[in-house]
Amino acid sequence: MNWTLDLDILTLEALKVNSQSFLPAFILLLLVYVFIVVSNVGLVVLILAGQTLQQPMYLLFCNMSINDVFGATVTVPHVLRDLILWDMERHVHYTDCAVQAFCVHLHASVSHTVLMIMAFDRYVAICSPLRYATVMTHKMVVSLSWAAWGSAAVLVLVLIGLSLRLSRCRRLVFNLYCDNASLFSLSCENLLVNNIYGLGYTVVLLGSSICSISITYLKIAVVCLRSRSKVLNSKALQTCVSHLVVYITLLVLGFVIVILHRFPQLSDHRKVAAVLGHIALPALNAIIYGLQIKEVRRKIRAVFQKNQVK
Repeated sequence: MNWTLDLDILTLEALKVNSQSFLPAFILLLLVYVFIVVSNVGLVVLILAGQTLQQPMYLLFCNMSINDVFGATVTVPHVLRDLILWDMERHVHYTDCAVQAFCVHLHASVSHTVLMIMAFDRYVAICSPLRYATVMTHKMVVSLSWAAWGSAAVLVLVLIGLSLRLSRCRRLVFNLYCDNASLFSLSCENLLVNNIYGLGYTVVLLGSSICSISITYLKIAVVCLRSRSKVLNSKALQTCVSHLVVYITLLVLGFVIVILHRFPQLSDHRKVAAVLGHIALPALNAIIYGLQIKEVRRKIRAVFQKNQVK
């Protein structure tokens, strides 16, 4: 019983900082986290409060903002706490570790599924503009949002469930925070089932997102090349380029973290990349959709002008 209780308290790895570097790192990470929360929550409030912004594209984007705040909140406060306690061991209960692992993978999965439904919205808007109002109704927006979150939750629930069924023989988590790899690496059992499902989960998630988004944008490119309408091409360029930048950034960050996992000697680089993976994209989303989309930019400018008048 004492051995079981002892295994319930896990030890987390930490960032390598010292008495001179922990404070600047803490302040920088805190400022970025505050920016992510304030900017993304502010965008959601602006979209939901403004009648002109309650369009399918912006309502679907609210899923991304909510997911960005969710993903940053799952990991960043823990890293901030660890930076304050830089010279102490970090401990976490196994149950809390499992919950955090579920949330980390849910955030990553929803990032892909939300970008998929946003790509579908852009496809209908550009390739079938006359049918856009009848296809992208509020009911369709709600259905797509539920599908994005629901499908991701089911995939991740099975992924984490397979790891929780394993007995444990270790206490050390080789990461700054808990994820699925952290959970099943605590076991000394055969991990064949976990590896097979983990591979299938990755193939389904990445394969469906890469294929659907690639096909969608190829069709959009064909329509734009055939069209001589400058208005259509300008609209496609304005909305699609920002979407593609976000998606490519998501893929690059994901692949970098996976590649660094294959090189144990680069564990410090992997830890930094893991933190960047939870703050870079949420901050980038807020900047791109908050400043580059004309309607949102105009709304933000109007709010600041209103405050200055007061």
